[in-house]
Amino acid sequence: MDLPESSVPRRVGPVDREELVRVIEQSLYSLGYRRAAAALEAESGVPLYPPEHDRLLLDVMAGQWDACVETVRSVAGVGDADRAVAEFLLWRGHYLELLGAGGDAGLRRAREVLRRRISPLGVDRRCVHWLACAMVSCKGAVAPETVVEWRISVFLDLVEVLPPWFHVPTGRLEHLVESAVTKQVASCIYHNLPDEITLFEDHKCHEQHIPSECAQILCGHNNEVWFVRFSNNGDYLASSSSDCTAIIWKGHHKPISFVAWSPNDRMLLTCGTGESLKLWNVDTGECNLKFQGSADYIISSCAWFPNSEKIVCASSEPGSSPNRIFTCDLEGQELEVWAGDRIPKVSELAVTPDGRHLIFVSCNDIWIRELPKGREWRFREKQAISSLSLSGDGQSLIVNLSSQEIHLWKINESSTVPEKFKGHKQEKFVIRSCFGGSNSLFIASGSEDSEVYIWKRHLETPIKVLHGHTMIVNCVSWNPARAHMLASASDDRTVRIWLARKTGSICS
Repeated sequence: MDLPESSVPRRVGPVDREELVRVIEQSLYSLGYRRAAAALEAESGVPLYPPEHDRLLLDVMAGQWDACVETVRSVAGVGDADRAVAEFLLWRGHYLELLGAGGDAGLRRAREVLRRRISPLGVDRRCVHWLACAMVSCKGAVAPETVVEWRISVFLDLVEVLPPWFHVPTGRLEHLVESAVTKQVASCIYHNLPDEITLFEDHKCHEQHIPSECAQILCGHNNEVWFVRFSNNGDYLASSSSDCTAIIWKGHHKPISFVAWSPNDRMLLTCGTGESLKLWNVDTGECNLKFQGSADYIISSCAWFPNSEKIVCASSEPGSSPNRIFTCDLEGQELEVWAGDRIPKVSELAVTPDGRHLIFVSCNDIWIRELPKGREWRFREKQAISSLSLSGDGQSLIVNLSSQEIHLWKINESSTVPEKFKGHKQEKFVIRSCFGGSNSLFIASGSEDSEVYIWKRHLETPIKVLHGHTMIVNCVSWNPARAHMLASASDDRTVRIWLARKTGSICS
């Protein structure tokens, strides 16, 4: 049977019952379920809006300004400052309508409103001055044919000043639910699959949601595998090795330490110590271009611009020749060159996905330059930097340090202190890490102890360590299109593919 009104608790836990009912009613109305919302109002006895709300709305629309002021003064919980602002909004609305009406009578009445109603409120004098000037310029005057729209806007401005209980904000229930879900997801250290979120239960992922099982071992190299990188669409994987090959593309005569996919995944760049930079056609496996310099010419790193039509390289030559950073087209023609004594010897560089920033590292410094010729700033580390990796959105970067730490920096100028990640081993060799997972929420890295380490962003210690390689893991790459897939390259001559497990089966 129905409970009498007095027996219904005012609060359900920490939640006020009437507030909850009003928020639900507002959501039903906004979703188009008007009959359901009206039925809830009738059954609960809790109207969506308090009597003062409807009275104020009717008075504003009727232009009953004195009655509006009386209603505002009767609303509980309004401070003196907010009450003055609310009254100012009302009298400003009346004032500008009078100016728009024209004629001597309208102008005389507007002057009286300004002198007797607005000036005594003590609001910002610049606002009063602007209204006084409007009497001459008619700027802001409300034409008679737009009065209805104007009064609606006056009411909406009033709502922003009055207490939250007076008018339930649009989308309030949806915002509360979204905030709760977002908080649960943020606290879930294994969250990696966006489609797993549901409102029917509290959100919790298990460690099987991140790559943790070796699904395949690639044994095509005959020596140490130094670098591995998924294509941008996630369909292909390129690896390079000291055996002078880049699987599947061949043709180098010296060890290959670096590969870079073009953003459209049609081309691949490869380079290595003492080796020329080569551009490969992914479909045919043919070398389209060889960027050849002098015998001692060293290209240490390269990166693509987002249009796949231009690359940037860092190079140096032994002796007195200066270090250089240069851009060139796909025919090898240099477009821009930065050279001179102030250009450091660059070990690695990258271009943000929007093409707006060039990032490069040298010794202990991370340099960020706005393109084409904008500002430049840098972050200084206390230890030598061995590698650089960008997040998928280009807003963050990570660097591996000789201190056996990985540091995460925001690329904006205001960034001062990096986030730190520890646990892996790196003392002598270049170890490459990467962002990965849903929304780049994870960081993965190789290690000199033959393991692969995975961290959740904002957590300093690893949440997962992957065992399987038998020698140093030099590089890892998280599939940008498949959040459950990770690749690792090792001195044991293999590339391992790691997949997430879910409910006992390997994700595909």
